[in-house]
Amino acid sequence: MTDVVRVPIVAEQMPQYAHADDAGADLCAAEALTIAPGHRALIGTGVAIALPEGYAAFVVPRSGLAAKRGITVVNSPGTIDAGYRGEIKITLLNTDLAEPFEVRVGDRIAQLIVMPVSRAVFVPVEELPSDSVRGAAGFGSTGVSGAA
Repeated sequence: MTDVVRVPIVAEQMPQYAHADDAGADLCAAEALTIAPGHRALIGTGVAIALPEGYAAFVVPRSGLAAKRGITVVNSPGTIDAGYRGEIKITLLNTDLAEPFEVRVGDRIAQLIVMPVSRAVFVPVEELPSDSVRGAAGFGSTGVSGAA
């Protein structure tokens, strides 16, 4: 069994885990609207939480909506800090260039993942250690596939 963290919540519709071993709990729309092809919309969930110190929540897309309808979360993952107490709102993007996407109240539109987070202590140095295989190689440095 994984660790359980108690999260106080005010919600019109509680986030639900579809399966016992899911990492993300489904968040549902608290309002209805249409997202035109290629457009985005901010959608309320009617959910507000109080995360304990040392935790954050991350809003991520639902894979089925992304694959079947082209719906994604614009700022994925959306970060919810422990100190935030407002409504969780989700910016959905309709990447489909032909079909509008209808959002109905109660539709599962994103997932919420609650995780412990570490706090970094940034230590100024003159230069970084050079014992890394990758070094400063950036975007695309590992290639697209394993084929040479």
